[in-house]
Amino acid sequence: MRDASNPEVSLFAAWRPPASLSPDSLWRSLSLFNLYRLILGGMLVFTSALFGTALSLTRHEQTLFFWVSAIYAVLVLASVLAVVLRKPQPGWQLAFQLCVDIVSISTLSYIGGGVQSNLPMLMLVSLAFAGMISHGRITLLYAALASITLLLSHAYAVLTREASEALFFQTGILSTSYFAVAWLAHALSKYALDSERLAARRGEDLSSMAEANRLMIQGMPDGMLVVDERGHVRQFNPGAGRLLGYTFTAGQEVALGECSPLLEAMYAAWRQNHGLGSEVLQLPRTNRMVRVRFLEIGGGAFWGAVIVLEDMQRIQEQAQQVKLAALGRLTANIAHEVRNPLSAISYATELLHEGPRDSAQTRLLQIILDNTSRLNRIVQDVMQINRRDRSQAENIALSAALPTFVDSLSQVEQVPREVFELKLPADCAIYFDRGHFEQVLWNLCRNALRYSRKQSGSVQLRCLQDAQGRQMLEVEDDGPGVAEAEVQNLFEPFYTTDSRGTGLGLYIARELCEANDAVIGYRRADRGGACFTIIFAAAGDA
Repeated sequence: MRDASNPEVSLFAAWRPPASLSPDSLWRSLSLFNLYRLILGGMLVFTSALFGTALSLTRHEQTLFFWVSAIYAVLVLASVLAVVLRKPQPGWQLAFQLCVDIVSISTLSYIGGGVQSNLPMLMLVSLAFAGMISHGRITLLYAALASITLLLSHAYAVLTREASEALFFQTGILSTSYFAVAWLAHALSKYALDSERLAARRGEDLSSMAEANRLMIQGMPDGMLVVDERGHVRQFNPGAGRLLGYTFTAGQEVALGECSPLLEAMYAAWRQNHGLGSEVLQLPRTNRMVRVRFLEIGGGAFWGAVIVLEDMQRIQEQAQQVKLAALGRLTANIAHEVRNPLSAISYATELLHEGPRDSAQTRLLQIILDNTSRLNRIVQDVMQINRRDRSQAENIALSAALPTFVDSLSQVEQVPREVFELKLPADCAIYFDRGHFEQVLWNLCRNALRYSRKQSGSVQLRCLQDAQGRQMLEVEDDGPGVAEAEVQNLFEPFYTTDSRGTGLGLYIARELCEANDAVIGYRRADRGGACFTIIFAAAGDA
């Protein structure tokens, strides 16, 4: 622990600058103080050299006044050099400079006629600077030294020059002014220092809040744009660039119309009527469905707005995850509660088939077997839905995969190979989970085969490219097609027009396509049949 009773330690602590001041601020203050001293020294030398006779001094006093001024100017130049070199420490430099000012100004005051020369008034400026720089009670020590030096100088003048003793009162008043100015400068600098600390804390708080806001905006999955009143984008996040299909550059101010003319028009309409907004639209460049919301910034004085772009696909994916969790629980319950009773019913029915029976009993037993088989297929299909969240996409060359698949399907369904017609370019490749793709294709091709005429080329598989350059697979048959009233229900679960179907084939196909970022759709074929289309995502977009 530091010994406070040690005067040497206390003295060193007094010279030390306050810890709250930054070094740069301290050296800058010393530089300004020395600039004033340099100007003062130059003026004293210039005045004594050119206007010495106007000072009412003797020849000897003029010479002495000039040399003291010159020595003072040289010492000031040495102080300036020390400040530039930043050696020694600021506290020691300030003490040396104040001592030089006290001794020099007191000497010049004695030579120039004492207190009546008004030269001691120059000490007020030096003490004010000391109060602002030192920020401590050491300022009062400087004021005391200046007062003592002034009193001793006047006392010596009274003894040697027969100066008026009545001027002791004026000298005392001036000494009191030294203390007042030093303490006032100290108080004001302390108040300014407290204000500086408060401003620094507020600045740090604002920086922390700004950084927190930036991190929140950058980390949000939805798009965020901060737009000013001129319609210029001031802040953005990666989600906004991804949804808009525009590459933002950090630090570059861009107009909202440049990245999205549609948003610019909506922003202008919203400024006229704040009741607008929260609209779902499709962005032109990326074809992403987003919900657009506007949040005003500025309160009374309009400054701008935050444009929130909610990714509807992400919201649908979240809802899909909830649905998958429910389907997982449903699948487990079905597997446990339904399949075991079905197995028992099927086994009991087969045993009854082996015993004596009439034609009516045979027909009833066959109905039981058919319906248990149908229920078992439904259970298997529902369990397949739970596989969609375990996709492992890979590049699949359709020119090699589809011929093998068609050969296998022909053998299983026992139809001629010529029923299937393939139109595949050599470079046709997709990015899809192989197991999912075979299951989707199996469902589509079996449906096409079921409703086709089963002639040569009745089922066609074609690989094309859409307007955006994405691969597209079409499965078309020459059957009657789907009635217009039934098209909207095609991909709904348990919807079927065939009494033998489960109504889950197309629904599972859609779920597996969505799991691989593909889109499945239906259109009527040119030859009147059904045509199902799968648009695959590119490898970089999946």
